[in-house]
Amino acid sequence: MGVRKEENKNLRNHYTVLLQIGLVVTLTVFLVAFKVDLRSEDSNKDLTEEQEVVKMKDIVQTKHKKEPPPPPRPQVPQEVPNDEIVEDRALNLNAEINMNQKLEVPDPPKDDKGEEEEVFVVVEQQPQLIGGLRELQQKINYPEMARKAGIEGRVYLQFIVNKDGNVEDPKVVRGIGGGCDKEAIRVIKEAKFKPGRQRGKPVRVRFSMPIVFKLQN
Repeated sequence: MGVRKEENKNLRNHYTVLLQIGLVVTLTVFLVAFKVDLRSEDSNKDLTEEQEVVKMKDIVQTKHKKEPPPPPRPQVPQEVPNDEIVEDRALNLNAEINMNQKLEVPDPPKDDKGEEEEVFVVVEQQPQLIGGLRELQQKINYPEMARKAGIEGRVYLQFIVNKDGNVEDPKVVRGIGGGCDKEAIRVIKEAKFKPGRQRGKPVRVRFSMPIVFKLQN
């Protein structure tokens, strides 16, 4: 009994020392384990460097140019077979020809358009109004429309005095309206002239004359 008590006492004394030794060993193992670098060599590599960089090219939109159509090909003339059969006709070369017979020649075509006589502008002797301009003015019937509107002025006429002294183709060069232009044409058609002369002969002369319209107060 005494021996067992001593052994138990020794175990208790060594228990504290063993516990401290065990704790030291455990801490040493943990420290060594933390210091060891368990990562692989590949883990030190920068993965971002190994990634392949893909560059996207800008897509340029192409414009299609409209080209003009090619010119049409020239037509190649094709030979057309001529299957038509020409009949041989006998010519009568024994016909008698009378050299004394007169050949009938048709008359030349008649020219319905006669030559127009020349119209002079400047002649040696100008046409002269028979009775004078005052007498011609007295034949004017003042248009009622122009009278009510108070229209006055000169109507300039141009016409041809023929070889007989009559007026042809009267025209208004500058009018005043209100019916005065029409009345001036009517009056000049009734006028009579001594025809103009060139080298002593009566000729057609282009002539101009004003017709005055004036209201009486």
